[in-house]
Amino acid sequence: MQREWLQVYFIMGSNNTAQDPLVVLEEALKGGITCFQFREKGKDALQGSAKKQLAQQMQKLCQQYRVPFFINDDVNLAIEMGADGVHVGQDDMSIARVREIVPADCVIGVSATNLEEAVQAHKDGADYIGVGPIFGTNTKEDAKQPIGTDGLCRIRKQVGTLPIVAIGGIKLRHVISLRKAGADGVSIITAISQAEKPQLMANTFWDYNQYYS
Repeated sequence: MQREWLQVYFIMGSNNTAQDPLVVLEEALKGGITCFQFREKGKDALQGSAKKQLAQQMQKLCQQYRVPFFINDDVNLAIEMGADGVHVGQDDMSIARVREIVPADCVIGVSATNLEEAVQAHKDGADYIGVGPIFGTNTKEDAKQPIGTDGLCRIRKQVGTLPIVAIGGIKLRHVISLRKAGADGVSIITAISQAEKPQLMANTFWDYNQYYS
């Protein structure tokens, strides 16, 4: 995978916005997001054919803008759709098992909430790790204790050059400090999905990353 994909890593499901999620995604794509993860989980999340249909529509948009399309957790759907990547959590399918069944060019990302999990993900062969929550967040009902910028620094020192994307309660004001702490980019959900102007917000996140780079 390309490390630059992680710079502005947007995550969204239908229940993360009060607007039409397809409109929000296209606005974010126009604004310069560098990767998109379809995460359809939690209260009022779509199921079955409705979930698959939305995923297909979102993938088509990402392909139109030439932005990588990842799927959270649902490995079978990722394989069926030919997604560019799949992201799994600590309680989802193991990296080894995912590697066995996905195409060789499918990117595998793993969530790590602490140093031990990050080191293990590195050993297991993850293509990148999503580190966090960095700050407090209400998006995930089962979110762990925030690790802060210091926690991110410690993980970076232990995993070498493995690509890292920071996640959890991230706002624009955090971007520079997180990049300095070792993140290759930031994952954003509500900062874009609930923004009044998603395109402008995405573009500002992109600008901040370019400023650091």
